[in-house]
Order: sequence, then structure tokens, then C-alpha cells
Amino acid sequence: MMRIIRDIKNMQRISRDLRRQGKSIGFVPTMGALHIGHLSLVKQARRENDIAVVSIFVNPTQFGPKEDFRRYPRNLKVDAYLCKKEGVDIIFYPDIYQIYPQGYKTYVLVENLSDFMCGKTRPGHFKGVATIVTKLFNIIQPDIAYFGQKDAQQAIIIQRMVRDLNMPNKIRVMPIIRESDGLAMSSRNSYLNVRERGDATVLYEALEKAKIMIREGIINSAKIILAMRNIIKKRKTAQIQYIEVVDLKELRPVKKVQGKVLVALAVKIGKTRLVDNIIAKPQKY
Repeated sequence: MMRIIRDIKNMQRISRDLRRQGKSIGFVPTMGALHIGHLSLVKQARRENDIAVVSIFVNPTQFGPKEDFRRYPRNLKVDAYLCKKEGVDIIFYPDIYQIYPQGYKTYVLVENLSDFMCGKTRPGHFKGVATIVTKLFNIIQPDIAYFGQKDAQQAIIIQRMVRDLNMPNKIRVMPIIRESDGLAMSSRNSYLNVRERGDATVLYEALEKAKIMIREGIINSAKIILAMRNIIKKRKTAQIQYIEVVDLKELRPVKKVQGKVLVALAVKIGKTRLVDNIIAKPQKY
């Protein structure tokens, strides 16, 4: 029977008991508003572990002052139904005041990697992400934690944090789950109206163009980015925040594509900020 645990000490006690029994714990951290992308991570956690734990916590420290913390979708009843259907054993559902009690002062920052791409337009975002993930790892003590490739920068930062802080758990990054028209699944897709939902497919269209150009031997990043910009600018609701071609370890922009690269973008469709990415390489590599 699936349990919903709200108390931190209770969750820690349960995790300790499970580990003493030799049970492996797979963990999927989420902010709720679950969709098929999240559930693909849950399925993998179930396949690879004895116990599947999903956290649902809308983390205020990763939202900027003008971002959508208050209107971020919340529906525990629906999320719990989906988790139960997928065989989740435990939902960890703490409140803000447990996670960040009055006088809270401690944060985790992964330097440099947090400064590029989304870090430029969302200062402090990745400090909030690294902090909450560290806290959740300490509470749940998972063997494996599962993240989606859609938030590629986040996944790379978490991998570096785990390595640098000698955390014992493994990180598994799973492929992006897309709608039939290519749009990456995201909780924020629910903000889009009909016109914006149609325009949002331009992100995947631009990424596919980049992938084809790289495969065909066009390795000049500036040319690739320009071609992507020209595609996106055709949609009136689209405002480009960034398009980057970067290396996969340090997230540094590359002038020429030599080996695998991450092609990533952030685009506002209307008032909704969407991110997406692909990993690409020239055929000869």
C-alpha cells in the first residue's frame, strides 16, 4: 500500500529501516503536476529498485521574485492517483516550514556550472535546486535518483554536486519524453493557450534543424544558432532567452562542434518559459 509521508524524521526513520532490511531505494524528486515524463522516471525506479519514493515539493528557493511559484500547478490528489497506479511505495510530501524552518541559512552552490544558460536568466535558481536536492538526498538516502534529460543543465549540476560532495547515491538521467508533435513534456505546458501550444513546437523544430546540420558536417556553432533563431522568430509568441551549443561537462560554449555537444535553448512562448535540448555529434565522431 502506498504511503504519503509528510514528516522529515518519519521519512528518515522509514529509509533507515528499509536500508537495514537490505532494500534498495529508487528516488524521483518532483514538484508535482506529474505527467508521462515523470512517470517514465518512476517506471525506471520501480524496475531497478525494491522501493520507489517520489517527492512532491514546490521548492520556493529555485523561483525568482517575478517567477511563477504561486501559480505553479498543485494537485496532490491527481499526483497521488498517478503514483499509486505506477506502483510507487512512498510519496514524501513535506511542507515549506519543515524544509526551510525560520532562520534557515544554509545553501549549496555548484560554482561555474550554475552561471551559464538558465543560470544567466534565473540568478539563484540552481543554488535553490542544489540545496533542495541535497536535503532530499539526506532525508531519503536513495541508492539511485532519477532525473530527466529535458532539464539537462540541472542534471549535469546534480551529477557534479554528487561527485564533488562524495554522496553515495547514483544519478540516472533518462531520455526526454515528448508529445507526438515533438514538444517536450513539462508541467508548464499547462499554462499554454491553444495558439501558444501550437507555437511551442518550434523549440523541437529548431533543435531538429541543429541536429541535421551537425550530422551533415556543419560544425560552426554560430551558423547553427543563427539557423535556429530564424526558425523560432517566425512564431510571434516566441521570445528567445538563449540558444547555446556547449560541451557536456563544463557547459562552456563551443565555437566548433567536435564530438558530442549539448544544443540547448530557453524560449518564452507568451508568458511561459520552456526549455529543451538535444545531444548531437557530427557523423565522423
